[in-house]
Amino acid sequence: MTTSPVLNVTDAARAFIVEARSGENEPSTLSLFLEVNGVNGDSYTYDMWFQASADAARDDVVVAHDDLSVVVLGNSVEKVQGATLDLGDGGLVMINPNSPPPVLSASPVAQSDLTSPIEVAVLEVLEHGVNPQIAAHGGRADLVAVVDNIAYLRLQGGCQGCGQAAATLSQGIVTAIQAAVPEITEVVDVTAHAEGVNPYYAAPGHHH
Repeated sequence: MTTSPVLNVTDAARAFIVEARSGENEPSTLSLFLEVNGVNGDSYTYDMWFQASADAARDDVVVAHDDLSVVVLGNSVEKVQGATLDLGDGGLVMINPNSPPPVLSASPVAQSDLTSPIEVAVLEVLEHGVNPQIAAHGGRADLVAVVDNIAYLRLQGGCQGCGQAAATLSQGIVTAIQAAVPEITEVVDVTAHAEGVNPYYAAPGHHH
């Protein structure tokens, strides 16, 4: 009896991943690791990175596809069962029949009037530091609110769904905000980046 693989990888996606992997040190020892790292709207979000195949844990599932192995982290296996990893316009795209349980509210916070001192300080950073930089990508970041020292941002424009969003947000924006407003403990993006299909691109060697 054949059990269907957890994840299908199309030839186009495999070629793209192998090509990306060839730029790494000792590419033949690396697998593509895949993890469901969150939920965005009514679809899962994914994280991918190259890591030594030998690092796969016992409950991880390894999907071999010719010269490429994809390691699905144990906690993500059920969530991607039967999904297909394909190549879309902007890079890899996950076509996943599974969707997360619905969340009641799209945004964890209500739009604030942005008058508190900490919100004003974050706004300053966004207007003068962050937005001019990401405007080059056609994007901008707007502050929704600061609640309990967590800044909730809405990313839009070119960032949305282009796969750069997560990278842009996690590195540049967080650093800029925390450098200027050290009271901020966390920065949360409330935007649903992509409806249905999740485009993303895993920077080689990226791991959190």
